[in-house]
Amino acid sequence: MVDAPITRPRTRRDGQFDRLRDRETSMQGKAKRGGRFLGKFLSNRLALVGFVIFAIICLMSLFAPLLAQHDPMSPNLRAIAQPPSVEHWFGTDKTGRDIFARVLYGGRVSILVGLGSALLSALIGVIIGVYSGYVGGWLDWIAMRVSEIFMSFPQIILVLLLVAILGQSLLNLIVIFTLTGWGGIYRMARARMLSIREEEYVQALRSFGLGPARIAYKHMLPNALGPIMVNITLSTAAFILQEAGLSFLGLGVPLSIPTWGNILNAAQDLRVLEQNWWIWLPVGATISLFVLSVNFIGDGLRDATDPSQQG
Repeated sequence: MVDAPITRPRTRRDGQFDRLRDRETSMQGKAKRGGRFLGKFLSNRLALVGFVIFAIICLMSLFAPLLAQHDPMSPNLRAIAQPPSVEHWFGTDKTGRDIFARVLYGGRVSILVGLGSALLSALIGVIIGVYSGYVGGWLDWIAMRVSEIFMSFPQIILVLLLVAILGQSLLNLIVIFTLTGWGGIYRMARARMLSIREEEYVQALRSFGLGPARIAYKHMLPNALGPIMVNITLSTAAFILQEAGLSFLGLGVPLSIPTWGNILNAAQDLRVLEQNWWIWLPVGATISLFVLSVNFIGDGLRDATDPSQQG
């Protein structure tokens, strides 16, 4: 007769060892996923090129006081509409202001408007979409109807209407872009929650008695961050283009503040468009490069977070 193995009673120290082992296993899994994500992103050449361009433009705008030799706001009547030269790399505008300095300082405002509006709209959309998508019921119904109201209007028409009501200012423009842009990411976050909430681990967490907010934001949201990050990049590019378009029409940020759109505003004059190409071409090329870089980054994030393409 074989003696049964002797099992000693579990002690408090055994429980501590089990928790440490589980935590270490979880950290190793996260590190493995993070390394796979980074490797997938770095293998995308367009994403790398986009990130480099994005970083260069952001850093040059951030350190504009160190790179720009001229004041972007000071007119110089002796250097009106001069072509690019050693002293003025991008030339000067119709009042003699250095365009290179205005592009650098304008990038601060334009990137702030685009990225800030995208992050705020994503924050609102994710907070509402994640919770209402998981809980459902009357809260989900109200959030869906409100988003449909905002999305039923053409966004540019709604933006123009709100600008006319609230007035032109940097803060108002960020608020308007946030109010008109949260609906899309809300619907995306809600759709992801409707899909994830039927998973087995969510059912298990619910059976353990965890609250809906903790389940939705702590355990379900990390599994939906991929599409959300991609949407933020696309929204950033869209908001920058909208700001440039509104400022070109004179309806965006006040003309006294240098932005990429306000620099393009001078190209409304057909003579400037034909004869003074340096007034609009450098800033137009900067906007195009920045928007392309953001889109390339978004494509790289999409490929890196797509489970069907993970090795």
